[in-house]
Amino acid sequence: MIKIIFVCLGNICRSPMAEAIMKELVFESEIKEEFFIDSKATSTEELGNPIYPLAKKKLEEKGILYFSHDAQVFRKEDYDFYDYIIVMEDSNIRNLLYIVGNDDSKKIRKLIPNYDIDDPWYTRNFEKAYNDIYNGCQKLLKELMKQKKTKREGE
Repeated sequence: MIKIIFVCLGNICRSPMAEAIMKELVFESEIKEEFFIDSKATSTEELGNPIYPLAKKKLEEKGILYFSHDAQVFRKEDYDFYDYIIVMEDSNIRNLLYIVGNDDSKKIRKLIPNYDIDDPWYTRNFEKAYNDIYNGCQKLLKELMKQKKTKREGE
């Protein structure tokens, strides 16, 4: 099983959108039993809050209708559980390193390399955030499936 966690600052916009999108992509690919997908925050400021209404509305506009979520905080022990820790921007990496100490296993990476996905809570551009996250999740899933296939062929 591949365990992925998406992380952003508050866990009410970008990371839950990524969680919902990735869950939808693996469901559509009929491989959902091969994945554990979650999302968390680097900050406690939104702890327990639901997905931001405009983020949820954007997911629903795109056909992702059944997604509920309460913001959670990434903890040091989460590092060992997940195979991939996917962040939205450079500041998320810095915040995670503050929590976990270091990334010796090289699990932490941006959803889109060399690109920060802007926080739509500030920009109010939920369409752009959705599109960036969707494209990043598609590429990530394709990469993971290619790695899995290569690993299977090498055994």
